[in-house]
Amino acid sequence: MPGKRQNARIDLIGVIVAVTEDEPRVLVVDHDDYCGLPNGAFRPTEHEGLEAGLRRLVKTRTSLDLAYVEQLYTFGNRYRDPEEVGGGPRVVSVAYIALTHENPVAGETVRWEDFYRFLPWEDWRDGSPKSISQVIEPALDDWVRRAKDVRRRRERSDRVRITFGAPNSVEIDAVLSLERFELLYEAGIIAESERDRRLLIPNTAVAESISGTGVPMISDHRRVLATALGRLRGKLAYRPVVFELLPGEFTLLQLQNVAEALSGVTLHKQNFRRLVLNADLVEPIGRATSVGRGRPAELFRFRREVLGEKLTVGISRPVMRRDKA
Repeated sequence: MPGKRQNARIDLIGVIVAVTEDEPRVLVVDHDDYCGLPNGAFRPTEHEGLEAGLRRLVKTRTSLDLAYVEQLYTFGNRYRDPEEVGGGPRVVSVAYIALTHENPVAGETVRWEDFYRFLPWEDWRDGSPKSISQVIEPALDDWVRRAKDVRRRRERSDRVRITFGAPNSVEIDAVLSLERFELLYEAGIIAESERDRRLLIPNTAVAESISGTGVPMISDHRRVLATALGRLRGKLAYRPVVFELLPGEFTLLQLQNVAEALSGVTLHKQNFRRLVLNADLVEPIGRATSVGRGRPAELFRFRREVLGEKLTVGISRPVMRRDKA
């Protein structure tokens, strides 16, 4: 059984995101068994503040200078750190999102990784992921059936419908990435479910985790990652965070590809361009660039002036659409 909890420790976590060749990327650090997000202790005597501490930590361990950084959330659930089980301190983590470009990083254990390797059920750019119909939905159906009474069965069924959609639903809210991850964890479908149960209740027989549900991470770092994804997707509708991942000059196709990488969905080309132009988010710079063998593509820049002109500046709230039968 878990030992008596002793005091607390403040930890800093960075979800450092880039988009490279139209693919979302996240910076990870390799450990013995799993990889994790860059993290380290907050040192009050050395760090001027929490964000300053995160920036310093990332700079020291990866050589990256971060530009856009915002606080994400504070994570403080029990037994996030295995040492707490034996009486170690409660680890309270303050997480940040940083948007940057995929520059080389220092350290043999630090690397860039595809974002959706960890959350494969969130990438709908090529249609609904096969892992949902082949793995996740059958496992969730079984989880609902195993509820002890009618009330709990109804509660479980409602959660499944809200996060992954009802069997006949056409659209799913892409912003609910955290809710989907927490549901999969509670249902025992992802690897962290089994790992954490074995840690808290040694020698207890638990079901094997189901394959096809992504690469696990240390502690609850995949939950942190899912939280960051939901935040970024939500902000697409009201803040121009997507432009932090683009060069100063870009084509509308580049802009759309980055928006699709973050949202995990394919956007209608003409509708997207009409929305961006009508919202005055960008302006042409009077030059074009060659793209393949086609006609030159016009170059644009982000109109930062729009931030002072409108209260809401965004693209659209992403929606996942199921494949038609």
